[in-house]
Amino acid sequence: MNGDWLLRGRDGRLTVYLPSGEAVLCRAERGPGGPWEGTPRTVGGTQKLHPGATVGQGADRYAHLAAWRPTVPGESGLVHTTHFRPLLAPLDWAPIGHPDKKGDRTGPPAVAVDGPGRGYVFVRNAGGGVSLRNQKVKGGWGGWLDLGGQDVEERLAPVAGESGLIELYACAPGAILHWRQEGDGKKPVRAGEVEVAVRPGTLRALATSAEHTTVFFTDMSGDLCAWRPGEKPVPLLAAAGPGPVSAVRCVIEGHDCTVLAQRSSSGRVAFAAYPTEQESAGAWWTESGPQLPSDALVAVALDEHEELVAASLSPSSGTLLLTRRKDEPGLALEAWREI
Repeated sequence: MNGDWLLRGRDGRLTVYLPSGEAVLCRAERGPGGPWEGTPRTVGGTQKLHPGATVGQGADRYAHLAAWRPTVPGESGLVHTTHFRPLLAPLDWAPIGHPDKKGDRTGPPAVAVDGPGRGYVFVRNAGGGVSLRNQKVKGGWGGWLDLGGQDVEERLAPVAGESGLIELYACAPGAILHWRQEGDGKKPVRAGEVEVAVRPGTLRALATSAEHTTVFFTDMSGDLCAWRPGEKPVPLLAAAGPGPVSAVRCVIEGHDCTVLAQRSSSGRVAFAAYPTEQESAGAWWTESGPQLPSDALVAVALDEHEELVAASLSPSSGTLLLTRRKDEPGLALEAWREI
């Protein structure tokens, strides 16, 4: 799964979205704090999907998902669904087309949701740039938009700022590219770039203040870095492992902190926290939980009490583990448990 696959719904219940062969599954808490549904449910009906679905969530806490589906031999199209509440069934998958009108998959989609709750589906196109299709101000979907860019890598990192406006980060050879909306419902436009060599597949964007979004990435030397447009990238600490980080803001002992989580090279989940947008304060990793398979994914979110909750998922084994922050100083976590 691409994006935040561990989400809290409007009613406080947590939901996880799970890849499963030609489908996406979901499981939700029966009530805030658990217990969990025993059997995962299929998202969007019986439509067969290609692997690599994506999830995003808006301020209204509705989840938006997008994925590629096979159409005719050798070709694919994108589909979208909305999941309004954890224990309700998501809408059926609805086709939204192809950025090049027709053809096979061009890269994994990525989803963000703006302030009013409209979905934005980004994907690399056949020309190596970025294409976007988004829900319109007055309902329905607009046409595909070409946002430009060259030799863009497949995995894109969109994010909604605290203003509700959408921003997008993408990697190109030797650089991170940045797009942003200049107004509600406007087409995102190129807003700059920074020269930096990025390890592929490691971008992760987060709204970090009313003025800024921050993108986290691993550079080619192995450092986990943070970049806010208009500033220089800042090395934060050595990456714990090879994949992307998951990130969330939460209050720890009265301070607005950014918490990062990553599957470490040792196989355990590593956590780091620091005062939001104050990378100079430093951060360090603390490992937690059992050793996980090499394909394990890690996600962090906030529960109904605005406290940290973390999950790990191994697609190969289907094992889903969960932990929550203890009511203790610092970032102390409960024992991981399988759900």
